[in-house]
Amino acid sequence: MADDRSGSTMARSTLAFLRTKIVSGEWPINSRIPKEPELMELIGVGKSTVREAVRSLANLGMLETIRGVGTFVRSTSPISLVLTEYMLDYGLEEVLVFRRALEIEAAQLAALNRSEAHLAALRASLDSDLRADPDVPDEIERGTTPGQFHHLVFDAAESPLLGALYSGVMAAVRRAMNERQIVFATGQDLRRRDHAALLGAIEAQDVTRAAHAMALHVERDLVPDDGDAESLTLSLRARLLEEHAAEQADLLS
Repeated sequence: MADDRSGSTMARSTLAFLRTKIVSGEWPINSRIPKEPELMELIGVGKSTVREAVRSLANLGMLETIRGVGTFVRSTSPISLVLTEYMLDYGLEEVLVFRRALEIEAAQLAALNRSEAHLAALRASLDSDLRADPDVPDEIERGTTPGQFHHLVFDAAESPLLGALYSGVMAAVRRAMNERQIVFATGQDLRRRDHAALLGAIEAQDVTRAAHAMALHVERDLVPDDGDAESLTLSLRARLLEEHAAEQADLLS
């Protein structure tokens, strides 16, 4: 009986340790957590205890394990799992509309509430994206750690509830992407230019410009797959590239 209590205590303390790392932000959303052997050494517990804790947090929607890649932080609160399950009753178009509304609100709040620390994190994320290996397929890059820049915008918004809602929406979006129901409609270069324009608006604390920059980006970032993803993506990319220069000029004028 004593051993059972000891095992139960270790499981609870391991779960609490991992959750604290996530909730405190020490392990940011979309970051990869330490590998299993590292966690075993760090916490001082066995493999089964670590796996049980990771599985529990994955069931709450706070972690996601991608086979062959690693385990990633997806939310700081279990509320995202509730929202994800709730959104299964709605069509993809409605999910994407809700995502758009959250993104625009976050951009406006970020322009109002951002600190120098927030700006530094956004700049670092943008710089990291610019240095990304061009030979790595965009789908792989964004499939392993999707939306890091966007989550940092939500951090800058200083609204934990808004961030939790966004995590729930993005979990539903990732599920649809895995099933090829949603596809990326922008390439790396266009995405980076969109992010740079958004960062400029947030730095300038220009609420209207931030909202417009985010709306422009979200409208062309993810789209439902109509069954011919390749032709959809190529045609949309071509049209958006033609429109991009004029739209960015309007935003900056």
